[in-house]
Amino acid sequence: MNALVTGGGGFLGAAIVRRLVARGDRVRGLSRGRYAELDALGVEQFRGDVADAGAVDAAVVGCDVVVHVAAKAGVWGRYADYHRANVVGTQNVLDACRKHGVRRLVYTSSPSVVFDGRDMEGVDESVPYPTHYEAAYPKTKAEAERRVLAANGPDLATVALRPHLIWGPGDNHLVPRILERGRAGRLRRIGRANKLVDSTYIDNAADAHLLAADRLSPGSPVAGKAYFVANGEPMPLWDLVNRILAAGGVGPVTRTVPAWLAYTAGGLLEAAYTVLRRSDEPPMTRFVVGELTTAHWFNITAARRDLGYEPKISIAEGLKRLAVWMSV
Repeated sequence: MNALVTGGGGFLGAAIVRRLVARGDRVRGLSRGRYAELDALGVEQFRGDVADAGAVDAAVVGCDVVVHVAAKAGVWGRYADYHRANVVGTQNVLDACRKHGVRRLVYTSSPSVVFDGRDMEGVDESVPYPTHYEAAYPKTKAEAERRVLAANGPDLATVALRPHLIWGPGDNHLVPRILERGRAGRLRRIGRANKLVDSTYIDNAADAHLLAADRLSPGSPVAGKAYFVANGEPMPLWDLVNRILAAGGVGPVTRTVPAWLAYTAGGLLEAAYTVLRRSDEPPMTRFVVGELTTAHWFNITAARRDLGYEPKISIAEGLKRLAVWMSV
């Protein structure tokens, strides 16, 4: 099939591209930069921003399926920037798919779209969207997900995947941040609790997207639905952090900050950064405190049943591969 992957040069996007190419699909990518890895794979690269309707329109022409991965991630920044990338960008993808008769759209969402600040323990896709968000990222991703699912119909089938904490070799976000702060001695446990969290090894996240693309069609059981995706191995958060640190040759986190103090500091830092109009990320935010002090693990029964999803790479095996990658 002819497939477009937006954000094809990113961590998840590139993993999806590699799998599509390996099985013989014709693949193109839409990214703001050009990537030598994609050139080597024979991927047709379109340069542009998903917030640019013209760039999206040109990339979509002739495609059978679009996998929309591109997004602005993070825990801090101007709401307008997140809205432009995540909401306007997604609407541009939807409009281009309709215009050019694309029949399938797989959207990369996030479990944070349903996070209300409380523990999420074994929840399934019936959990509702909250009425309030502590950060622009989950708020705009939720709005984009709503639009994607609402667009599902007889001419365009849509599905949203919610992978949680993707990591592994090639990670340019989660693992580097953990290792950088660990090496600098700036990592602190927040509170005494060590809540269970899900995570997703990169290969498993990519597999889920291909399975969704293959099972998606107008009127199919997966059309118009959202699915949690994870490794299915929830573990205490700080155990996972320490195992990632160990894979990178860094010692474990030993210091603890009371949760109430971290939350208060996050609020004060957010206010100060807003007043000073600083674009860099504060050392702590209330959203991060909420993520680090609550449980986040999900019932992935629906993904197993409807998508045929089964995590092939365990956390233990993934950590071995991560250690090898970081040692090279």
